Amino acid sequence: QVQLVESGGGLVQTGGSLRLSCAVSGRTISRTAMGWFRQAPGKEREFVASITRSGGSTDYADSVKGRFTVSTDNAKNTVYLQMNSLKSEDTAVYYCAADLVHYYSVRNPALASLNTYDYWGQGTQVTVSS
Repeated sequence: QVQLVESGGGLVQTGGSLRLSCAVSGRTISRTAMGWFRQAPGKEREFVASITRSGGSTDYADSVKGRFTVSTDNAKNTVYLQMNSLKSEDTAVYYCAADLVHYYSVRNPALASLNTYDYWGQGTQVTVSS
């Protein structure tokens, strides 16, 4: 059974930083493409970032490019999302997701789609106050 558990969310001021973690069990992340998504109140869940298996390639939504960084620690089987220069519009519940089927090792537009992913975490709240 694959489980994803996010942590690291919280309240931060505009311009601040947070690092989200996604601890994965039941699946080795070096063999798994991972994604981060977010959902703000009243809005649809949207793509934030992805990283291919073995950390080969990363991709980011235009709204976070240059501010967010996705990375992995294979020893801890954990995926991270480092978020810097946070803005009020980054306020949302953040979810990590795992793609167990496609074995993407290079950047692929499909990793920006919710439908690509098979397992999801429960989400962690990020609130950015001005």
